[in-house]
Amino acid sequence: MKLKKIYQILDTISPFMLQEKWDNSGLQLGDLEAEIKNIYLCIDIDAELIDSLPPHSLIITHHPLIFGKLTSLEYNHYPAKLLVKMIKKDIAHIAMHTNFDKTHLNNYVARNVLGVDVECEEFICYFEKEMYFDEALEWVSKAFGLACPRYVKAKDTIKRIALTTGSGGSLIDEVEADLFLTGDLKYHEAMKAQEMGLSIIDIGHYESERYFAQALAEQLKKEPIQAIIATIKNPLKVKDERIY
Repeated sequence: MKLKKIYQILDTISPFMLQEKWDNSGLQLGDLEAEIKNIYLCIDIDAELIDSLPPHSLIITHHPLIFGKLTSLEYNHYPAKLLVKMIKKDIAHIAMHTNFDKTHLNNYVARNVLGVDVECEEFICYFEKEMYFDEALEWVSKAFGLACPRYVKAKDTIKRIALTTGSGGSLIDEVEADLFLTGDLKYHEAMKAQEMGLSIIDIGHYESERYFAQALAEQLKKEPIQAIIATIKNPLKVKDERIY
């Protein structure tokens, strides 16, 4: 199948026009007229993944490999080092980032990881679940496989919960809930949430968005496309040991 046809199908599933202005979803690398032999789905791209793929493949990721201002391509630096490897093997790349967050990923994670039905508002999903914060912390940690979760406990009891996969700290002012589940929480965001009375459990960026491939694969089953789910390792490690 031509890359152009695959792109059109993906655009139907989750329109690229829905992406945020600062985002770079869409075609990252490749010739739209090229024939694609194999399709792989993954949250991101690393050298190990590229080395494992056959030529003339397409990698569909959640995060764009080309992101922000790209002013030069130094072959030993990221992301040029990966782009060069992909070009040599004629591997194309399409990213489905904030558009897919809005249309599918948050809802998929809520349903399949937490087992709840949600109401979606752009990047934030809401659901009702009355419980103590400590119970919520144990439940969420188990669901996402968090060994050492970071959290802000602003309230003892929870009734309404908000979810944003990936990095959602910038949305704190918009959240209307007792507990916010999101990743990449910063220190000053935690301070702000504490004073606002908003509890937060940091569910991790990788940990909450690693389900991208499964979420997209679910949609591609309805289309004439066969895709393979690929995985990469989280570069961030956690050592379960107090150092102070």
